[in-house]
Amino acid sequence: MNTCQITEKFWIPALFALAALLGCISVDRPCASSGKLELIQADKGASYFVGAETGRKFVVWGVNYDHDRSGRLLEDYWSSEWGTVEEDFKEIKDLGANVVRIHLQLVKFMKTPQEPDKSSLKQLARLLRLAEKTGLYLDVTGLGCYHKKDVPVWYDSMTEVERWNVQVLFWEQVTKTCSESPAIFCYDLMNEPVLPGQKTEKDWLGKPLGDKCFVQRISLDLAGRTREQVARSWVEKLVSAIRTHDKRHMITVGEIPWGLAFPGAKPLFSSNEIGAKLDFCSVHFYPKKGEVQKALDVLKMYDTIKKPIVVEEIFPLACGVEELDLFIEGSRGFCDGWIGFYWGRTIEEYSKPVNIGEAITKVWLEYFKNKTTVIPGR
Repeated sequence: MNTCQITEKFWIPALFALAALLGCISVDRPCASSGKLELIQADKGASYFVGAETGRKFVVWGVNYDHDRSGRLLEDYWSSEWGTVEEDFKEIKDLGANVVRIHLQLVKFMKTPQEPDKSSLKQLARLLRLAEKTGLYLDVTGLGCYHKKDVPVWYDSMTEVERWNVQVLFWEQVTKTCSESPAIFCYDLMNEPVLPGQKTEKDWLGKPLGDKCFVQRISLDLAGRTREQVARSWVEKLVSAIRTHDKRHMITVGEIPWGLAFPGAKPLFSSNEIGAKLDFCSVHFYPKKGEVQKALDVLKMYDTIKKPIVVEEIFPLACGVEELDLFIEGSRGFCDGWIGFYWGRTIEEYSKPVNIGEAITKVWLEYFKNKTTVIPGR
């Protein structure tokens, strides 16, 4: 990310707000040296991941590759600047990661409600080959609408039923492309889906963070249904679409830990009532200064679901690296992975940070690389 975007669109506003608030389809074992990959599954009868062939425990230690150094989304440059993607994957591997979370935008994969974008699917296949060659697994997160200006009117004006049907087609096309690749770690149905309250909502997207909308509603109106009924119907519909073409790879949903904002609030999408067809829990945590134990207590609630748990987003945004490490260390006994962030710049490129955002990112990358040596099973 460039200095302007880090400072003005994300880090500085967020930090000031927080300061105010706080006062080859072969099936082989994944190996860092060889780059070979085997299918990763949730172990039957136990809450952790294992290699399907070897049975060896697998721990996720990865990064979100959600945009590049200038804030561009992957589909904005992966055709014209493929060399950048190759270089970034090499740098991610050198950091010690074993999983890369990519964020696919629906509009880039669906030209119309019925017509997929074949060029994007071709690039996705190319990315799979790169991941296989590099020895990195992919957490494929779909249905993104991160840039509101790019969302077509035809999609934004749809009814709930129509919108879900397009989402089904999206996932069918993506999984047709990905199903045979050993580089797939999982499919994440959507980043941070939310439900409406008792009133009818007008916008499918949540409030933007900088120039990106990371939160998305799956319904605008409960229409007499419970939140649980809507969430379960949505999850089951999309899981069914994926399983039509891919019965092997895991499925999850990246969710917000509402227990941090609403004490006592239980997991929603990951719950057995709603997410019975999901393979593991994915939850996003940014521990606050002085509240590490509170974050651990909320995360511990997901352990009652008896499935593997991955902290799919984590970063020292609201606390220092020391407290972030306390959170990771405190969760190692029951958590099965952590995914931070990488934005196309190496530690060396942050050697002379020009603002607090760059300084934080440099410290984070150094921490991530050093921590690699003590994360077992990665």
